[in-house]
Amino acid sequence: MADLPRMNEEQSRRAKKLIRRLCANHDGGYCLLLDDGNFHICPQLIASAPICKYFRAAVLPADQELNAEVMGAAYNWKNCALCGKPYTVLSNRAKYCAQCAQQERRRRTRDRVRRHRG
Repeated sequence: MADLPRMNEEQSRRAKKLIRRLCANHDGGYCLLLDDGNFHICPQLIASAPICKYFRAAVLPADQELNAEVMGAAYNWKNCALCGKPYTVLSNRAKYCAQCAQQERRRRTRDRVRRHRG
């Protein structure tokens, strides 16, 4: 836990938006995991490093670009061949981020069908 990367201000702002929108343990600024009868502020909202295990495992991967920026040293990541944005690598053959992969797949299918039609 001592080697966690620090987030800059923009990354921290994006992480807070993710927490408010996607974290199952976030309840109006309070953390349900720390619930012992008292209200405890979500530690991830006030920290500049990804300290919450649930945040790192379940919430942060929802934004692949932020995940690659923040956890880049801990995860294997590349830059997309089309748009240049960082993304986490799911296989050793991956060249594109998820959005560009879908776009490129449609383009190749379109070209293949055009060639087939003559």
